[in-house]
Amino acid sequence: MSTDRILYRTRQFWHALGSAPSPDGIALACTLLTPPNQLVFNRMLRSEQAHSLRVLHALLDQREENKDLLIAALLHDVGKSRFPLHLWERVVIVLAKMICPGCAKRWGERATGDERAPRGWRRAFIITEEHPAWGAEMAAESGCSQLTINLIRRHQDMIPVSKVEDLFIEDRLLLKLQAADDES
Repeated sequence: MSTDRILYRTRQFWHALGSAPSPDGIALACTLLTPPNQLVFNRMLRSEQAHSLRVLHALLDQREENKDLLIAALLHDVGKSRFPLHLWERVVIVLAKMICPGCAKRWGERATGDERAPRGWRRAFIITEEHPAWGAEMAAESGCSQLTINLIRRHQDMIPVSKVEDLFIEDRLLLKLQAADDES
């Protein structure tokens, strides 16, 4: 793992310890989210709301105006609210991804059709892998557009990029979301 990535993860850890959304941030979120979307956003941990607002601000700083992307920025991690992670579990995930990324991904896989709450030593890995799909379901139930739902579902997907111009609009927006998420 590169030094930049380690610094990013360290900064992310410290943000998670004590960050909370500002009243101005919540007010901004309310201008973009419908009342049903706001209910979903409010289910997130305060530190995750603050992270989502940082992602939103990163996009706004780039003068991004696509409303579907801005809403996806606010709701991309909402699936974690289904089974919130403890801070120590987040640390385990980060360390496992640094040491053996393939192992972390494999430990997060579940058998098809297994809808039980994640338990045991693999719990954090499962939540990490499944939260995009859960978030997409929650976004759909709250009335988000199909594009917003897709961006949330795919926000951890790797996109092979040779030329950004050759990508479909959804993939271009997804790259913007991922970049903002990585820097926030």
